Amino acid sequence: MRTLRELLARRPRRVLVRGGSMVPTLRDGDVVLAFPGAAVRPGEVALVRWPARPDQLSVKRAALAADDGWFAVGDAPTASTDSRTLGPAEALGPVRWRLWPHPGRLHAR
Repeated sequence: MRTLRELLARRPRRVLVRGGSMVPTLRDGDVVLAFPGAAVRPGEVALVRWPARPDQLSVKRAALAADDGWFAVGDAPTASTDSRTLGPAEALGPVRWRLWPHPGRLHAR
């Protein structure tokens, strides 16, 4: 049986996007909905964390599953610090919806 803490950790989570690394898919100030604990598929936008930056969450595209995590990249490579610099990321869950300012479903590439 799961603890209350485990159940709460899997609740959908609103995330504020900061920076331009995901342009044109997402922009600075967009609010998205992440699903921690749900399976991430290649090409999906995901909420990720890097071992080198354990206190920082990022929204990136899960490009390729690796043995030790995901190769996660921004859609705007010149504006993104991602797996090309930081190595594999831990994918915490997919980001499937933009809530604001233009609500809608996000699709995998």
